[in-house]
Amino acid sequence: MLTKFEVVSTEHGPDTGIEFASRDEITALQTKRAMNSLRHAYYNVPHYRRVFTEHGVHPDDFKELSDLALFPFTDKNDLRAEYPFGMFAVGEQHIARIHASSGTTGLPTVVGYTRNDIEVWSDLMARSLRAGGVRPGDKVQVTFGYGLFTGGLGAHYGVEKLGATAIPTSGGMTERQIQILNDFKPDAIMGTPSYMLNLLDRIRAEGQDPRECSLRVGIFGSEPWTEGMRHELEAGFGIDATDIYGLSEIMGPGVAQECIETKDGLTMWEDHFYPEIVDPQTGKPLPDGEFGELVITTLTKEAFPVVRYRTHDITRLLPGTARSMRRLERISARNDDMIILRGVNCFPSQFEEIIVEDNRLRPRYQCVLDRAGRMDQLTLRVEAAPGVSESQRADAEAQLKAHIKNRIGLTVQVSIEDEVDLGDGKAKRLVDNRPKN
Repeated sequence: MLTKFEVVSTEHGPDTGIEFASRDEITALQTKRAMNSLRHAYYNVPHYRRVFTEHGVHPDDFKELSDLALFPFTDKNDLRAEYPFGMFAVGEQHIARIHASSGTTGLPTVVGYTRNDIEVWSDLMARSLRAGGVRPGDKVQVTFGYGLFTGGLGAHYGVEKLGATAIPTSGGMTERQIQILNDFKPDAIMGTPSYMLNLLDRIRAEGQDPRECSLRVGIFGSEPWTEGMRHELEAGFGIDATDIYGLSEIMGPGVAQECIETKDGLTMWEDHFYPEIVDPQTGKPLPDGEFGELVITTLTKEAFPVVRYRTHDITRLLPGTARSMRRLERISARNDDMIILRGVNCFPSQFEEIIVEDNRLRPRYQCVLDRAGRMDQLTLRVEAAPGVSESQRADAEAQLKAHIKNRIGLTVQVSIEDEVDLGDGKAKRLVDNRPKN
């Protein structure tokens, strides 16, 4: 290790003044921490020392936040190339915990945390929970998966740090989830929005009214979701539902959180993460208010500092409202989920925007790509709302095909089904069955 990382004060605690600081105060703190984090990455992670040198930059070139654009991006392939521990900036004896992605599209990305990293993460999750309406003393049912996935344990530690009670049900076992919901009477629930819709359906199928449950708030994330899904979950359970954002490569859940007072996008915890929006094609930084790819630099990570990580999430930065830190617009698309079909570029979320306009359909859907002869084709599998007749399904199918043709410019196949199985974890919106060669 070439230099010791100077830990900058992290304002432990979920309800700190920094959430309401002036823009000048936030910028000054970000500048100080970014300079420290760049030096930490350069001197302690061989990958960063190499790529900084290749790009002709040094941490001393950083004077102000706009100078971050001088430094190279980091992407998932960089992390996989250093599998498993090559991106760690501290010795393995200082690692308190290891998490990893699922690795479904290649080697998993492995992330390490020091004890201080875990403490900061817990604080930010507690801050997020409080912003989302959870209060000390509440009982919180955590349906995110536990294990190497960051969701369950990240939420769990935040619940405990806030002074609430964690009910660690993890994912799946829906009948058990319903029993615990009925018997333990939690005040809040956390999970993926697609699984919450599944839970809603199962409760109704058992003859119960979900609105009579004890829940007051729900904090949902780990996958893109829409306002239509929010309205269905809020009306179905009789709750306030807010969005949480995170990714394992940066920390886990708790990077940004929607505030219950406004429900107008995710407040980015800018004292620990510096966000940029860049053009997905050129990598050029874009001004606040313009849509592009979210890029994040960690400002306080000890074990795993990350410089300009390309998230592939499409969003934009907006001014703060409930908090003074900037907001991310709801993330509804990823540029690596882009579908190119017969020369037309589109995202699964564009189909969802049309689906939610029809109350005969549920916002549970999947895009399936196949190849018929020499031509690619897309089949949109959509779940029917309960009680919809066969004739209503046929009419909904025809209308959906027509709306997609008129608004997106694509001819697709539509299959209206009783149930579209998206799994108990992150909803898999895109299935590509086309030959790989």
